[in-house]
Amino acid sequence: MFRSILLAGTAAIMLAQGVAAQQGDVVYIQIEAQPSLNEAEARLRDYAGGLRDVNGFSLGGGWYGIALGPYDPEDAAEQLRNLRAAGLIPRDSYLAAAGEYGRQFWPVGAGISGSANQPAVTAAPLDPAPTAQASAEQTAALADALAQDLDEAPQEAAAAPTPAPEIPEETVSEARRSEAQLSAAERQQLQVALRWSGHYDSAIDGAFGNGTRMAMGAWQRDNGYEATGILTTRQRADLLGEYNAVLEGTGMQQVSDARAGIAIELPMGMLEFDRHEAPFAIYKGNGALEGAQALLISQPGDRKALNGLYEILQTLAIVPVNGARSLRRDGFTLTGENARITSHTEAVLQDGQIKGWTLVWPAGDDARFERVVNVMKTSFRVTQGVLDPASVSDDGQSLDLVSGLPIRKPRETVAGFFVDARGTVLTSAAAVAGCGRLTLDGSYDAQLLQSDAGLGVALLRPTAALAPRGVARLRTDMPRINSEVAVAGFPYGGVLSAPTLTFGALEDSKGLGGEETLARLAVETTPGDAGGPVLDGGGAVVGVLMPRDAGAKQLPENVAFATEASALLAFLQGAGIPGTASQGEGIMAPEDLTAAARDMTVAVNCWE
Repeated sequence: MFRSILLAGTAAIMLAQGVAAQQGDVVYIQIEAQPSLNEAEARLRDYAGGLRDVNGFSLGGGWYGIALGPYDPEDAAEQLRNLRAAGLIPRDSYLAAAGEYGRQFWPVGAGISGSANQPAVTAAPLDPAPTAQASAEQTAALADALAQDLDEAPQEAAAAPTPAPEIPEETVSEARRSEAQLSAAERQQLQVALRWSGHYDSAIDGAFGNGTRMAMGAWQRDNGYEATGILTTRQRADLLGEYNAVLEGTGMQQVSDARAGIAIELPMGMLEFDRHEAPFAIYKGNGALEGAQALLISQPGDRKALNGLYEILQTLAIVPVNGARSLRRDGFTLTGENARITSHTEAVLQDGQIKGWTLVWPAGDDARFERVVNVMKTSFRVTQGVLDPASVSDDGQSLDLVSGLPIRKPRETVAGFFVDARGTVLTSAAAVAGCGRLTLDGSYDAQLLQSDAGLGVALLRPTAALAPRGVARLRTDMPRINSEVAVAGFPYGGVLSAPTLTFGALEDSKGLGGEETLARLAVETTPGDAGGPVLDGGGAVVGVLMPRDAGAKQLPENVAFATEASALLAFLQGAGIPGTASQGEGIMAPEDLTAAARDMTVAVNCWE
């Protein structure tokens, strides 16, 4: 622990010296701090609408500062007075040295204002990072190396035959003096850690008032220390150690990908570089954490391309359907979660290039996932370079892949058909039972309106208005036995965009057990045909095809059953849908029958 503190102190001193050399004595006006990046970005947009020189910085510990600057100290003091007097910034805004801030995340892709870009230590076998040229870059590189050493220090200490010397405990007076040396960011980080531990619920402002003192005392009591309300150096280290322990083993490491033009911190303890396949640099899991994966997104493009990428990413298996989505003029955010994984994607459009990243994590590890996401958000930087859109491997040509990544596919695809002009769909109840999400033709969300287990049918209604090209006519009188019928469905699981007609015959107007609502068909069907319309020669619907489920009985392959149209009409009317009744109306030409089936039949997708 003592060695780690010395290393951290050395890194902080060298970084501060590097910033001072590059920036001079510039200062910022600190106006606000927020506990999450999303809240900080929202407030930054508000401030940027009325103020100039708005910046966002990481304060450490998951907190994010909003500051104006940089300014010369004299100009900053005058600016602070004027903005306070005008009521444009909070009354408790104050001046802060540039060295008190961590990595800059606003404006998007920026480095610390007024400083040189820091070279990154490349963690994956990518193009070599450029050799440092200036003293500031050497300082940053050494600081990164020290930070990496910090990650390794606990492992080295555990392997050593003798324990590292402990920090000597301080008296209350000594603790007060050491506390006075803390920067504003360090004080706020302690408040963040106290909030995380459940002892503090007030503002994160770095001001150690009664609320903070009471929280410190409560933490001391709960951890076996004397409740003085002032944390000693050792106690502060213990508190922050508990708070940061959630990131242990992730191996957060700065990665610079020259081909993609992105620098970012990634959990390289869980990942390893796999390949470049435009528009992605793909980092697969190394086996340490099942389900972990990351992508760097890099492609040239404009707003149209941004919108297209936003839609394409939502088809990938690594972006589950449940989660918040946000598309902006200059970027987007996608989140998704299911029983197996959770993912977070961010992308920005800047100077004709789209850059971003995706993190995929196993479900149930929310605390670590959120901390890693926040580190990636604040460390993300846009650099020179963009992936060539032509660099796609042969694997990317599969219909089930996008740039080598599997497309998210529904659990099951069956058929249904439109029964009114609003786009209401009748389908098989068994096929849509237990679905986490329902879509029509893979694009239109739908919800279950009503179902009847006895009839084996269900009604779906699209969440947005649809105008179907055709609506089913329900034939209330049954055709003659042995009449030709056709089943419209999706026997290939929705690979084909249009329904396929399978021809057969009406064998009986009752089920095998004498069921009045069933008709027996002689036709070979597949699971993808279930829920589809059974049509007579004139294009009228005589029934809806039921799934093949005979229990222990083994029926011939060409035996199928359909719920009769008269029962369907009564079901629809009970749900408040009049339906369209019909009698047998002659015979259609084959091409006309195919067109009628295509217009009324729709693919019903069941998602996990």
